[in-house]
Amino acid sequence: MTVLVRQDGPRNPPAAGGIRGRRPLFTARGREAAAGWLMSAPVIVLLLVFLVAPIAMAAWVSVSDWNGIGSPFASGVHAVGGRNYAALLTQPGLPQQQLGESLRNNVYYVIIVVPVQTALALGLALIVSRKRLAGRGFFRTAYYFPSMTSSVAVSILFLYIFGTAGVMNAIIGDLGGQGPNWLDDPNGVLHIVLSGLGVTTAPGALAGHGFLGVSWWDWLAGPSVAMIAIIALAIWTTAGTFMLIFLPAIYAIPSDITEAAIMDGANAWQRFRKITLPMLRPALFLVLTLGLIGTWQVFDQIYLMSQGNPAGTTLTPAFLSYLTSFSNQQWGQGAAIAFILFAIIVVLTIVQRLIISERRAGGAS
Repeated sequence: MTVLVRQDGPRNPPAAGGIRGRRPLFTARGREAAAGWLMSAPVIVLLLVFLVAPIAMAAWVSVSDWNGIGSPFASGVHAVGGRNYAALLTQPGLPQQQLGESLRNNVYYVIIVVPVQTALALGLALIVSRKRLAGRGFFRTAYYFPSMTSSVAVSILFLYIFGTAGVMNAIIGDLGGQGPNWLDDPNGVLHIVLSGLGVTTAPGALAGHGFLGVSWWDWLAGPSVAMIAIIALAIWTTAGTFMLIFLPAIYAIPSDITEAAIMDGANAWQRFRKITLPMLRPALFLVLTLGLIGTWQVFDQIYLMSQGNPAGTTLTPAFLSYLTSFSNQQWGQGAAIAFILFAIIVVLTIVQRLIISERRAGGAS
């Protein structure tokens, strides 16, 4: 027989000192949060000092008349609103024309480099991930080696390769052709093709109208011969890096799925299209995003190989921002170009994300 005994008094005994029900000052979760913030504090301070503060300063410079002397926050520096942006986007003149030329050059650079380097990186990753490939470690290192090499050394190497008497023209000569003067040829490749078809003058509708101070005929010129050499350099130096991003994603694909597809009679292309490529979508998005950002920020190759020449056909927004600020001493316009470039990158990244998400949803349905 069980006897129930009723206990009078509080269910929880009073704490020491007569204080009842008082919660501890720091719970276990609170101590963990405080430790986390304490460990993150140095990185947060560094980001605020070397990232957030410079961005805020550049934003102020883009809407001010700072002349590059002294502090941009001095009393003699005045706000000019959107005047620097208007000179680039709405007012006809040299600044607007240079911005239009740089955007045209960079658009063709992105259109060619991003798809080619992504496809090449994926192809290399598929090759070196084969178990029956002998010397896989050697090939991984060899393909990644250009990415580790100094951009200065690689740029100088490509100056010799694409020089007038360089390796590329020697190969073309051995094949019976005559190579162009690569880094001094401002002609767009599409215009060269059209001239070969007999189209040597611009149609009136394309010559008389344009965007950002550049006629539609010049927008449709394609990348210049000089830009093609820089594009080749970019693809050669970045494919190995993106190959390493694809490799772990390829190894993460369950082998039983591939074996089941083989048992069902799927050939190599069907397995790639139906299994490999869909399961590589997160890695593909990462590669495309990094490639898109990197190609819009191209600077060092332009600075080392062409300085925007010939005739501005290798000029890019990143190099134009530097040129406007440090050479022309137009600091406000230079900062405005940087923020225009930032806006382009953000918008294109969002659009790319939406496109990939829609394709994923369409494939799931």
